Amino acid sequence: MPDRSIQGGDGLIITQRLRPEVFRLPVEKIRAGYKTDVYFNRTKEILQADGHHAEVTMQVFQKERGVIVVGTDQSLAILHVGTGYYKDLAKAQQLFEDYLTLERQAYALWLRIGSIGWDEYAATGRKLFDVSRRLNDLWVDCFLDLDVYSLYDGETADPYESVMHIEGDYYTFSHLETLYLGALTDGTQVATNTREVVDAARGKSIMMFGARHQSHEAQAGSGYAAYVGGAQGVSTDEQAEWWGSRGLGTIPHALIAAYGGDTVLATLKFDQYIDHEVAVTSLVDFDNDCAGTSLAVARALGGRLWGVRLDTAANMIDYSVWKQIMEEGEDAGCETTGVNARLVWNVRRALDAAGFGEVRIVASGGFTAGKIRQFEADGVPVDAYGVGSSLFEGKGGKYDYTADIVRVNDANLAKKGRAYNPNPRLHKVDLKQLIS
Repeated sequence: MPDRSIQGGDGLIITQRLRPEVFRLPVEKIRAGYKTDVYFNRTKEILQADGHHAEVTMQVFQKERGVIVVGTDQSLAILHVGTGYYKDLAKAQQLFEDYLTLERQAYALWLRIGSIGWDEYAATGRKLFDVSRRLNDLWVDCFLDLDVYSLYDGETADPYESVMHIEGDYYTFSHLETLYLGALTDGTQVATNTREVVDAARGKSIMMFGARHQSHEAQAGSGYAAYVGGAQGVSTDEQAEWWGSRGLGTIPHALIAAYGGDTVLATLKFDQYIDHEVAVTSLVDFDNDCAGTSLAVARALGGRLWGVRLDTAANMIDYSVWKQIMEEGEDAGCETTGVNARLVWNVRRALDAAGFGEVRIVASGGFTAGKIRQFEADGVPVDAYGVGSSLFEGKGGKYDYTADIVRVNDANLAKKGRAYNPNPRLHKVDLKQLIS
């Protein structure tokens, strides 16, 4: 399906839409409206009970300028598994309640597998599978009855510009709005924030360290969005899964603590036991002496050390910075805490003076696009940045998407303040090819 090509952060070329199976969606819960705002479920129920068919155009847009759109492929996957209806709604609702009960029972049994054995768990699993099959037998799939026009993940959009048009019988997809808007909002937020950071870094590598800033269920989507936004690496395998990569990362403070606070020993153990294709990057702020620790690690590993990572807490003054202030009487009004320009320069000069000019410096801890932009403008010698929480800024409204019906039965019809907004940049999606 080579229908477009964009270059992700690590240079891999994406040449096709992500296929629906990549997302491993909870099909039964999507079809039942379990994850849907209740008013949409009630809308579907009314239309179905009344036998009312309205051919509509659903228009999807957002309100910020120059965003990087991500979530269109996931939206298509949601439409794929969820567009349709149950032939016997009452029977399907009862079966779905049975499904939820069995799912909970199966999980509870899994947690006790050591004491109950596999047979009881397997029996419950078979019952769960049977309910899923019976639900599917009741389902009427209407996905191929839709016409969908959409931007690609990675394209840009401006305020109120149509990102997607979904055309079809409204009651077949009315219960999906909550889900596809959520996918677009989350993906666009991370991708756009990442692109801002990448642009600020002027070609230097950006590592997305954001897994701890959201629930684990969101990792795959946010990792992919960061990749589309230009990040060259993510920190978990699940974040990297959708484009076929793996998680990257340095030594954590916890490993150093486990070796008695000895950063050199922890780094040597990393070098000893971790695949040598993984670049050794030592975290050097454990003792709050980044320059001294960097030198110690470099001397111990020599050419095997790829780089050092500075991650000094925002309320700490590194020893080398404190020493400068005490000995040289430097202006105390300059930035002194956390990973600041002076600290990076101290580490760079110490490494260079000792003959370790090839050792790279990675800076992390509270970095935003603005801070990176200032570092780059000032020529601070950072080789790569690790960015986490700032990639999720904007939640609660900044990148939210809206969907409105703007045409009904071939006539323009929308609420006041909205109107049909055709967009020549939208691509018609070949739905058959998508699922073939």
